[in-house]
Amino acid sequence: MTQAEYVSDDRRARRNVIILVLAQAILGAQMPMIFTIGGLAGQALATNLCFATLPISLIVLGSMAAATPISHIMQKYGRRSGFFIGTAAGAIGGAVGAYGLYTASFPVYLLGSLITGIYMSAQGFYRFAAADTASDAFRPKAISYVMAGGLASAIIGPQLVKVTADAMVVPFMGTYLAVIGVNVIGSFLFVLLEIPKPVAAHPDAPRGRTRWELITTPRIAVAVICAMVSYALMNLVMTSTPLAVVGCGFEKNTAADVVSAHVLAMYIPSFFTGHLIARFGVEKVVAIGLVILAGAGAVALQGVDLENFFVALILLGVGWNFGFIGATTMLAGAHEPEERGKMQGLNDLLVFGGVTTASLASGGLMNCSGGTAQAGWTSVNLAMAPFLMLAGGALIWLMFQPKDE
Repeated sequence: MTQAEYVSDDRRARRNVIILVLAQAILGAQMPMIFTIGGLAGQALATNLCFATLPISLIVLGSMAAATPISHIMQKYGRRSGFFIGTAAGAIGGAVGAYGLYTASFPVYLLGSLITGIYMSAQGFYRFAAADTASDAFRPKAISYVMAGGLASAIIGPQLVKVTADAMVVPFMGTYLAVIGVNVIGSFLFVLLEIPKPVAAHPDAPRGRTRWELITTPRIAVAVICAMVSYALMNLVMTSTPLAVVGCGFEKNTAADVVSAHVLAMYIPSFFTGHLIARFGVEKVVAIGLVILAGAGAVALQGVDLENFFVALILLGVGWNFGFIGATTMLAGAHEPEERGKMQGLNDLLVFGGVTTASLASGGLMNCSGGTAQAGWTSVNLAMAPFLMLAGGALIWLMFQPKDE
């Protein structure tokens, strides 16, 4: 059966969406687990507190470095092969991270984080896989539903942290052992995935635009910018949140609850984001997302009471959802099938490059700005402003471009 025949039959697309939703829920749980404890574990192992969030930065760096190779593998051998590589890397990264904690070795712990980034990269392609077999009408909903699978991961992940963080003599080691189990169990889902392997191109088949031609296409350029800003700013603030919450006198479990509320807010809107895009247009939904992200920063700057943390992180999650799903939908409809591998890999390379920079900056801003948790938290949230203006300006610029671009 050809790709076109798959796309014409949304029954298969819906079946694939169910599998990818489950993958997002089960396998995706490891990301809130690691993001909740990564900074705290880094703070305990690092000799310089400015590098406390370096483990999270290396996860994102690994994801950025793996984006193009994973995309190439999927283009050549199919989505399933890339997803299996991701779960294998997730399990290995968890094992190395656990060993780093056991030996109190920060470099080994960082190596585990870097390997985990390969899983994070593969997970990023779940949303594109949902679009592969979907019709034009079902595509934004398919992407949105798969992202909604993160709702379960938002519940599972932080609760597993609570159960496992202090389950062993070495703090957080139990969490990393649980990560290994999550990857082993979740990998069986991809046996059921039914997405055709890309057909090898004939010599006379269209080869599509070059990467430069793609990235300089106005609609693609704006989609990438908005995805970068939405994801990078979410990561910038979320990475510092456990450090800020604990630094302002609250418990580790309270930090896990704040992160859980944030991740829930990232994915609950996914049940209707696709419908909003279909009704109002992708540009308006992305713009609303950027406004909500700005609101998150404004609430965080009002104080460090527990309510401020919860409200700011909930708004941060909703803003990310609208901005990132909207940008993904915009990108998915702006390139041809033969351009899929190169464009999706390039997109995630750029997006996670921005996220890597944000996560690196997060630790420095949080721990090395003003000397107090409150001052660091203020610096983190003020840093959002110029990038929100960049993305907003790009959207406005797109409105004045010819419609056939």
